[in-house]
Amino acid sequence: MSMTLFEQMITIGMVVLGTMATRFVPFLVFPPGRAAPPYVSYLGKVLPAATLGMLVVYCIRDVSLVSGTHGIPEFVSIGVVAFLHIWKRKMLLSLASGTLLYMLLIRVLA
Repeated sequence: MSMTLFEQMITIGMVVLGTMATRFVPFLVFPPGRAAPPYVSYLGKVLPAATLGMLVVYCIRDVSLVSGTHGIPEFVSIGVVAFLHIWKRKMLLSLASGTLLYMLLIRVLA
């Protein structure tokens, strides 16, 4: 069952409104030139690390240490990402390098 043209137009309009709201509302709630509330500053400090930690746990949740590649590609790639980030402090470099290394290792070791 497919949507009619009118339903498609309403759906696209709602998506546009939702996207615009998420872009503009923060500037209305926290205007430039005024300090953000302490809890917003706190969340800005802790959420990036918490999100990255959650992604690491999510990525290794199905790794089997007793079969297949024994988690070698995953753990080597995580180590490379951590090393490069601590060394260079460039998130794009560390994540891209870790991803490319992981893709290479799963092709070579599998």
